Amino acid sequence: MPSIGAKILAVLLYMIPWSDSLIFANHLFIQYPFLQIIQLPAIPIILIERSIPFGSLLLFLAIFIGLVRNNKVSYFLRFNALQSLLINIGIIIISFIFQIIFGSFTNTLIIRTFSSTLSISLFSVLFYCVWSCTQGNEPDLPGISQATKMQL
Repeated sequence: MPSIGAKILAVLLYMIPWSDSLIFANHLFIQYPFLQIIQLPAIPIILIERSIPFGSLLLFLAIFIGLVRNNKVSYFLRFNALQSLLINIGIIIISFIFQIIFGSFTNTLIIRTFSSTLSISLFSVLFYCVWSCTQGNEPDLPGISQATKMQL
């Protein structure tokens, strides 16, 4: 059973993909302003990434080298760190695809629907991961968890 500190750190690790997935929820925030409260947990990560030059790259490298590749850290933390980084990489790839393919169609109904559906799905996955970490379990996401276990 992981310690309370390990659980808290694991939850904080999932705030990195949470902060990067907020870009897909812009249409939801405009239509439902009360949903903007879900941005609060991501504010420290956003501040770190924007205040330091190459902040997101440095944060990625610090987590990867400091936690994932450090055998002195518990398996629970290493697993959740790598899984959150893999989710974040997926979100970054999806946002690049969005910009390249759908860049000129930013305010059409299909784009708003797709981005809202994507943001709700991402928030659901990240909420499940956070909930599993608070319970002391490893979140089991098909495909991502297997890739994480293979790397560790």
